[in-house]
Amino acid sequence: MRQEDQDKFVRLANKRVSNALKAIQLVGNLSNKSNYDYTDEGVNKILKAIQDELNACKKRFEMATKSSGNIQFSLD
Repeated sequence: MRQEDQDKFVRLANKRVSNALKAIQLVGNLSNKSNYDYTDEGVNKILKAIQDELNACKKRFEMATKSSGNIQFSLD
């Protein structure tokens, strides 16, 4: 991997992960019962959506790691 690609990855990852964590914290702020009224069903939908997206993200990294090997195929 070229150094500039690594630097770009680190720069973008720092910014995007920080933004994602902040967004999750803001979702957590919705738990304040004195300001919001919600149901367990609504909370479960929110948490499932976040977990599903996190699982999809993890799978993309796993697939990228697996597919980076030199796999060759030949009918010979």
